[in-house]
Amino acid sequence: MNKIGIIGVPMDLGAGRRGVDMGPSAIRYAGIQKRLTNLGYHVEDFGDIAVNHPEIEVHHNPSLKHVDEIIEVSKNLAESVSDRIDEGYFPLILGGDHSISIGSIAGIAKHKKNLGVIWFDAHGDMNTDQTTPSGNIHGMPLAIGLGLGHSSLVNLGGFSPKIKPEHVVIIGARDLDEGEKDLIKKIGIKVFTMHEIDRMGMAAVMEETLQIVTKGTDGVHLSLDLDGLDPLYAPGVGTPVVGGLTYRESHLAMEMLAESGALTSAEFVEVNPILDRENSTAKAAVALIGSLFGEKLL
Repeated sequence: MNKIGIIGVPMDLGAGRRGVDMGPSAIRYAGIQKRLTNLGYHVEDFGDIAVNHPEIEVHHNPSLKHVDEIIEVSKNLAESVSDRIDEGYFPLILGGDHSISIGSIAGIAKHKKNLGVIWFDAHGDMNTDQTTPSGNIHGMPLAIGLGLGHSSLVNLGGFSPKIKPEHVVIIGARDLDEGEKDLIKKIGIKVFTMHEIDRMGMAAVMEETLQIVTKGTDGVHLSLDLDGLDPLYAPGVGTPVVGGLTYRESHLAMEMLAESGALTSAEFVEVNPILDRENSTAKAAVALIGSLFGEKLL
């Protein structure tokens, strides 16, 4: 697909720390449009989804903080993503915290009945309002896509589930809550923790991942949280966890995804410029996006 449609979602309501709402601006500033244009793509930036930040924080439900605002943003994002797909664009969504994936997947799943999902993340994002230790919705979007969680979030777009466990792979996990571990085991999601990546190597992990997410699917979505990388390479994230993916492992994964030709949509989330050093995390995101879209040394 030659047309890429960029959609920014400047939202930090799903996170526990402020600042990630500036992520889309940081990624743009790091040169995303020029990078993709130089690769021969027609790139259209459709601007940002409007996000209402309440003046005073009032949590009516401490297990689902800012749920009403997040639902509103998710509906608007789902509509924008769906429109871009109708217009023939590859949707490239820039976050914002990882709760934006609720809207991304809702919009994509309108067009893909069996969507494969690759979840690059230090975390599982498999909490629900029943298991969350924090009430932060950015820890729930994968569960929500699978139809698990509060009905107001799960039924966004009028259908649920959006994705199936057998079509999902988590890569880079190294910080899972107890409720997430139970749920992952119960429904049988494939997880490559850092232990598996160290033992198998990223090439073998990606080969197996691609087999899983392309078997019986009609599209593949990449959801990449920059905290999947080790904080050495991506310091500007809200929930850093040491012992993560190296810069080269991450690039290899993107390069293998590019070679597969399987990807139909992608999002890059959790870039927090306030916590960053010289925009290095946004620059890493742009470099990875370059590899994802076929950038090569020779």
